[in-house]
Amino acid sequence: MFVILSDRCKAIVSRQFVEMTRTRVEGLLAAFPKLMGLGKQHTFVETESVRYVYQPLDKLYMVLVTTKNSNILEDLETLRLFSRVIPEYCRVLEEGEISDHCFDLIFAFDEIVALGYRENVNLAQIRTFTEMDSHEEKVFRAVRETQEREAKAEMRRKAKELQQISETAYLLLLVQSSDTAIFYKEYIS
Repeated sequence: MFVILSDRCKAIVSRQFVEMTRTRVEGLLAAFPKLMGLGKQHTFVETESVRYVYQPLDKLYMVLVTTKNSNILEDLETLRLFSRVIPEYCRVLEEGEISDHCFDLIFAFDEIVALGYRENVNLAQIRTFTEMDSHEEKVFRAVRETQEREAKAEMRRKAKELQQISETAYLLLLVQSSDTAIFYKEYIS
């Protein structure tokens, strides 16, 4: 599990790479601030079952929660890659900016870790993978744009038709009112 925490240890973005219950996630997140001591120079803390590998990033904490039997050097490298991905999507490292780009970040995180295992990717590959367009998406967009153009053309045609009907009705009304005026003049005279 990877989490970006605010300085008050509130989760901003959280991504679980293996299935776990919500209560388990909440329990792990609640335990982290208690385990992390202020002023310590360590980048990890361990409990009986998990290891928290973390890195402060301005006013934020990036936390990678792994099992104790995972390779800590690999965990640290994974955390470094996570920390390099965040500035790619967020101009400033603040809570609001992270929240605004949370889905972009999650998609990038999914390129780093799949099914609980780290993928052998670098920052350039992650950028390429997340920016890729699928053929189906391009076809869908083209069809939607065509439908929108056709709908606008139909709307313009209907508006023109309605305007012609309105003008015809107005002219008929004028003709009828002038005929009535002529008949009225002849009747009075």
